[in-house]
Amino acid sequence: MTIAHRLIGIDICKAHLDIHDDVTGKSERIANASAAIAAALARWPRVGLRVIFEATGSYDRVLRSALEAANVVYVRVNPARARDFARATSVLAKTDAIDARLLAAMGRALALTPNQATDPLRERLTGLQRRRDQLVATRADDKKRLATAEDDEVRASIMAHIAWIDAEIARLQDVIDQLVAGSAELATLRKRLQTAPGVGPVTALTLIALMPELGQRSGKTIAALAGLAPFNNDSGALRGQRHIKGGRGRVRRALYMAALAVIRKVPRLAAHYRNVVARSGHAKVGIIAVARKLLVALNAMVKKVEPFRV
Repeated sequence: MTIAHRLIGIDICKAHLDIHDDVTGKSERIANASAAIAAALARWPRVGLRVIFEATGSYDRVLRSALEAANVVYVRVNPARARDFARATSVLAKTDAIDARLLAAMGRALALTPNQATDPLRERLTGLQRRRDQLVATRADDKKRLATAEDDEVRASIMAHIAWIDAEIARLQDVIDQLVAGSAELATLRKRLQTAPGVGPVTALTLIALMPELGQRSGKTIAALAGLAPFNNDSGALRGQRHIKGGRGRVRRALYMAALAVIRKVPRLAAHYRNVVARSGHAKVGIIAVARKLLVALNAMVKKVEPFRV
């Protein structure tokens, strides 16, 4: 006998959660805090229970921890996808309560893949890597400011700030390296990823921290998650230009840079690059195509537990 899911849609804010139960039709608002979430979980029947909410960064961390501790299945959806679903159902109004109801309806209408339990080690690594990336971006901005600064005091201030950022990036990198070295699984994974041309220590860490699905999804799915899968734009006899969109920008940027090295070092991917450029007339399209091929190859490497094959 198949048990129908009891779907709970939750809209998440920093201070509170709006909850909608699609079986009872009831909605409520609770604090975004451990005690309030635990009390709500105690009221919900566990058989067939599935919770749907948007990915909201640190704001959904307490909820995720509580659901995992209670062994409750949950789906963390892309906010853009949730908004597209709302438009598709002709719901243009947007409030927290409406969003919670729509998330439950989305879970009922679509085949959503449940999330895997969070790995605390990877979650910490993700936070550290994102902070490192933030500092690198801030340093790049300061270097631009330095190039146009004329006042000596302003220049001295910018240079002092850049020096502090350099030291902080180095400190965070040490913490990250120690964290990875302390895990046999992550250390082996990092070493395996770096067997691929163009994938250095930073790119490997970016993939480990920000693409935990690597090796667990199909090549097509992993490319879509990174925003490297081109979407069709066809209608009738019209064949429109394919475009990539969405996905994880930081992962995509890292793979784009890696693709530049791959084109120089791997003949078959260099040939693929030339073919794509010849068809599209755009070098960037060719680089994106190689980045996608590289990611699919890395995904297969991790799945099959083998090094990169030229």
